[in-house]
Amino acid sequence: MVRENAVSRPLYLGPRIKRLRRELGLTQGAMAEDLGISPSYIALIERNQRPLTADLLLRLARSYRLDVTDLAAEDRDDYARRLAEVLRDPLFAEIDLPALEVADIATSFPGMAEAMLRLHGAYAREQQALAGLRAGAGTDRAADPVGEARAFLSARRNYFPTLDSRAESLAGEVDKAGGSAEWVRQQGTRVRRLPAEVMMGAIRRYDRHGEQLLLDETLSPSARDWQIALHIAYTGLRTEIATLVRGESFASPTAAQLVRRALASYGAAALVMPYERFARAVDAHAYDVEALAGQFGVGFEQVAHRLTTLGKPGQERVPFFFIRVDAAGNVSKRLDGAGFPFAAHGGGCPLWSLHDAFRRPGEVLTQWLELPDGQRFFSIARTVTSGGGGFGKPASLRAIAIACAAEHAPKLVYAQTAQGSAPPAPTPIGLTCRLCQRADCTARAEPPLGRDVLPDDFRRAAQPFSFGES
Repeated sequence: MVRENAVSRPLYLGPRIKRLRRELGLTQGAMAEDLGISPSYIALIERNQRPLTADLLLRLARSYRLDVTDLAAEDRDDYARRLAEVLRDPLFAEIDLPALEVADIATSFPGMAEAMLRLHGAYAREQQALAGLRAGAGTDRAADPVGEARAFLSARRNYFPTLDSRAESLAGEVDKAGGSAEWVRQQGTRVRRLPAEVMMGAIRRYDRHGEQLLLDETLSPSARDWQIALHIAYTGLRTEIATLVRGESFASPTAAQLVRRALASYGAAALVMPYERFARAVDAHAYDVEALAGQFGVGFEQVAHRLTTLGKPGQERVPFFFIRVDAAGNVSKRLDGAGFPFAAHGGGCPLWSLHDAFRRPGEVLTQWLELPDGQRFFSIARTVTSGGGGFGKPASLRAIAIACAAEHAPKLVYAQTAQGSAPPAPTPIGLTCRLCQRADCTARAEPPLGRDVLPDDFRRAAQPFSFGES
């Protein structure tokens, strides 16, 4: 028997009825047919625009073999209790929240109450998950030198004007000398190419005692020039690199070494692709990475890397994000020239064409992307190789991608479409499954933080998980 106080006043159980319908795998039309009412009336009940009558409550119980007393329990009382618990969070400690106001929200604005409960639930669970990650990794920054090095580069938008300025000057000297190898020789260092067995696993070695720069003879011409450029960066840009490293307090020597390596690579790229000359070429070729690689005698990855560094005030170009992954999805390089939201977590969404590149090696893949918050980007992805150089020598295949905000994409040759035609619909992606709230994603590997997974006793959806309302 239904309790008197449960039916003596109107019952507004919209969110509860909606949850029940979804758990049963029913459409509004199917539930309406079971209960002998119209689908529009079900919609009104779910929006709390119509009360649930005692007769309808009994029909629900009979049709779906449910406990009437559970259905009749007041949602507004439950909302008021749950809201009161949420509002005891220290986050709201300084806000005056009288109990009557909380009860009024629960009674008069159940949709807002549900939204607040869902938002706080997601917040609380994400905090717990992040706390667990921190506990596993330790609170000492020294436990994650890679993350610390990436944060150093990201905080500066991967732009270092002192390195660019000095490298541009050195590039002029190199051109006058007739090339990087000749410039090194003029500084008193002999460049020698030696067999791999003599190099003993190294591809470049600087013999300070003999003033020799030793290179593996199996390196390709472009790889050899790049190694010489790295040597010049370590020697000719030593002061500028040391100043940048000393200006930061790193938690471990490893983090400092990783930053020093990254700055040397930056300097080598600035030497081979001097800022002003490279920026003009970028405009001329409309960001065609392969054309730029051919013009400057470097690889696809080196050009993509350099494109993230064009932040010189007054001479800025399209800001890019860069990522490199292996076939297992491990991120081995991440560079951020524009503060994109996926800089901290990106690379994990299987819908991004970055991961398809392994199935189509050497092919440039383009894709319009849309994040859950509506932000849109344009992505260019391709595989790159390293190592090899002879039969039986190990080589690594990785995929790289650069991405820019959608408003910059028309400047890229890859995104230019026929006049008057609209770009293709963007692919919805997320940062990672754990941070993506797209409920209808069939590629999902894990449920997102802050969402309850529904049982699949009555209904199994096409996607791996179905989620509750809060």
